[in-house]
Amino acid sequence: MSIKIIKKGLSDSIQDNGRYGYQHLGIQPSGCMDIISAWLANKILNNDLNNAVFELHFPSSQLLFENDYTICITGANFVPVINDKSIELNKPIHVSKNDILTMFQPIEGRTCYIGIHAQLTDPLWLGSHSFSKETIQKDVLINFKANNKMDTQNIESNKQLIEEMQKWVFDHHAPIHIIPGPAWTHLSNVSLNALLTYPFEITTQANRMGFNISGPKLTLTIENNFLSSGVTRGTLQLLPNGDIIVLMADHQTIGGYANLGQIILVDLPRFAQFKTGQSFKFELTSLENANQLYRNIYEKFQH
Repeated sequence: MSIKIIKKGLSDSIQDNGRYGYQHLGIQPSGCMDIISAWLANKILNNDLNNAVFELHFPSSQLLFENDYTICITGANFVPVINDKSIELNKPIHVSKNDILTMFQPIEGRTCYIGIHAQLTDPLWLGSHSFSKETIQKDVLINFKANNKMDTQNIESNKQLIEEMQKWVFDHHAPIHIIPGPAWTHLSNVSLNALLTYPFEITTQANRMGFNISGPKLTLTIENNFLSSGVTRGTLQLLPNGDIIVLMADHQTIGGYANLGQIILVDLPRFAQFKTGQSFKFELTSLENANQLYRNIYEKFQH
């Protein structure tokens, strides 16, 4: 069973939850940019939450199904079309042999996910199917092993979960919550006030490695000349020009710029779906609150 890439997209890949525990070796975790939407696709298909999915950006790859599958598309709305018929998001969809999936135009969001009710047959590398540096190429065959026949009894029970997660991920008015980092206390009072008061905007320099954001120029009370230290997804690094870069899924494992803080895990999917030009504000929160919010969302996927 396989899926053929008949047209290469901009920056599409296979992702899962990522590989953790190897950053000390210089190996980044990678994984889905919007993990909530990826989980949702797998939940709807009754897959394990860590099942590998297609992560698509626009313009997106065109897929030819060489066998029958049940799929589910979540995350960004790129107007998915099977042959000449549009299909719904957040719903199990049966596709037949020789069907072609095309993404027509980006309506909402930045990153789309295609879950498959099947198992990727490629071997795991360090416990994950995620890869970062290579993208899906034209004429490549992605091979899958069929799961057992899908049980559709729980589909109706997912409606509330779908509504809640869609509202969470695509609420563009909610603030992005951050936890202070090592260099937080070195921000000038004026910069600290600006960071938590004024809006920032997603620039054109945004990819799986990091999102550059524009806004008020920030300054430190000491020289921005820190020893390199560990960084992770969601780390806010202060660049020498006073702008911020937010590290994303394919981030480097160490960094020498000032580490101002950390976007909390449950807000990263929403941040990852921001399109170029999207305006937003930061809001301070606590580690305890961040952990509780993550537990609340993760537990919704366990029922």
